[in-house]
Amino acid sequence: MTATAIIAERRALPAPRSVSTVLAVLVVAVITAWAIVPGLFTGQDPYVGVTADNFQGPSWEHLFGTDQFGRDILTRVIFGTRSAVSTALLAVAIGLLAGSVIGLVAGFFGRWVDAVLGRVIDALLAIPGFLLAVIVMVSLGFASVNAAIAVGISSVAVFARLIRSETLRVKHTAFIESSLLIGGGRVVVLFRHVLPNVYRSVLALAVLQFGLAIINISALAFLGYGNPPPAPDWGLLVAEGKNFFYRYPWFVYAPGTVMVLSVLALGQLSRQIGRDR
Repeated sequence: MTATAIIAERRALPAPRSVSTVLAVLVVAVITAWAIVPGLFTGQDPYVGVTADNFQGPSWEHLFGTDQFGRDILTRVIFGTRSAVSTALLAVAIGLLAGSVIGLVAGFFGRWVDAVLGRVIDALLAIPGFLLAVIVMVSLGFASVNAAIAVGISSVAVFARLIRSETLRVKHTAFIESSLLIGGGRVVVLFRHVLPNVYRSVLALAVLQFGLAIINISALAFLGYGNPPPAPDWGLLVAEGKNFFYRYPWFVYAPGTVMVLSVLALGQLSRQIGRDR
């Protein structure tokens, strides 16, 4: 085998997964398990604690320490994962669905439709996402579902812009033009041929937006725009712990570290998906 053939064969092999990607998968797997079966990882009550055990530092018995009511912080973080993940998933679904409709219609039909919807996208992008989420949240009321709707609306423009650009790219390919020439209806071609090819590029963005949704929803909970205490929402745990930060820093570090690791892991997976595409 010649050197050229060896180089070509090596290039054809799939790139090995980096250590950071493997760690990201492990973090996401743990977070997913916490969200699905939190009781499997702890036998303590996230709402009721032992008063005599309050303000205990991290130890083998309480890995993340205890709070002012003697509740195990790790238990509260684990049970708060379901709310964070489910709310973020709902937010991404809302943003993806609405953004898909706007992006597909604007990119495929073009002309005045693209002009009008393009201005809508530009207007949404001109408003900072978190500020838009706060405005929507205040209008809807304080609850985790409303937080998901608020964050989802703030991400519509991001999905719409990507899907519009991908639709414009796919629309001018040979097989789409051939489908139209042989008599395929525009709506049929849009959903049967354009849509499947567009969504191959959206997965990486959806994973990235999922991580951003966790941060934004936690930030809303931190500001008090979420479930009221004693809910174990991640942002609410940080908000409750900030008053004790200087003497008992684990109140903030424990849930904050879990949030940061979750978002970093999802960001790494998003980059890996983008490279593999």
